[in-house]
Order: sequence, then C-alpha cells, then structure tokens
Amino acid sequence: MSNVTQLVDAKANVVVQQLRNWNARAVSQVIEYHGQTTLVVPKELLRNTALQCRDNPALNFNLLSDVTCVDRFPFEPRLELNYQMISIPRTARISLRTSVSAQQPFVDSLMPVWPGANWLEREVFDLFGIHFEGHTDLRRLLLPEGFVGFPLRRDFPTEGQR
Repeated sequence: MSNVTQLVDAKANVVVQQLRNWNARAVSQVIEYHGQTTLVVPKELLRNTALQCRDNPALNFNLLSDVTCVDRFPFEPRLELNYQMISIPRTARISLRTSVSAQQPFVDSLMPVWPGANWLEREVFDLFGIHFEGHTDLRRLLLPEGFVGFPLRRDFPTEGQR
C-alpha cells in the first residue's frame, strides 16, 4: 500500500452504501487515506447528507468533532470544507468533504444538524470567508468586526491589508 490517496471500492463501506441507497448522488467520491475515509459530497446535498448520517440508525454519527477548511488556490473551486464526524455508539469516524467557489462562498450551515457547529462555522467564516446559510449567529469570532479580508486565504497579503 502506498502513501498516495487511494480510491476504494464504495461497496465495501456500509456508510457509502447507506447514503447511496438514500440518494444516489449523495457521495460523488470515496477517498481512503491512512485508514481515514472521506466522502466527497455535492455542496447542495451537504445538509441533507449530514442529517442522514446523524438520523440513520445504521450510521448514527451523533458528534461533529471539527470543521476545517483548505484553500486550494489557484484551483477552482478553491475552498474545501471538511467535516469530521464520530459515531460514539458504533466507534466509527468519517469525514464529509465539499468544495466551494471563492466567487460564491455559500454553503448550508450544519447548525440545524449539530448545534455544536456554531463556533466551528464562525471560525471558518472569519478566516476563509465562507458564508453558512441558515447559521443563526454568523459573525467574526477571532478577528475584530472591522477587519477586512480573510487571512487564511492564500491570496491574502502576508503582511496584512494596508
């Protein structure tokens, strides 16, 4: 087995089977890397896929542990969101990944699914500028309210805005 990202047989993964049985478009790609499974999800299906992951008794992902973002500049869509989920009863973990354009950085909030997404999404909004639709309190978390720009985007000046 090599260190490179490998696509795995989706039929071997019960999570992928359950999600594709629910909606054939729910998982566009499965990535297995160092024992961690990542499901690539179209952004328009993100919230419903997360609901399915939480509410389906065969999946039971009851904890959202983290939300991270990666700027893939100069590629487009350049912003990649990663949601780390855990099923405590099943002792399983999985990641959902979706991509967002920098020109239209909008995606559904997962606060209605996991209220703990509140500050995680606020941090991503603050540092990358992704707007989470349906978020009840989307405002800066780490930077002052008047701050201009999003410092973790790769095109942000290394010495800040002047």
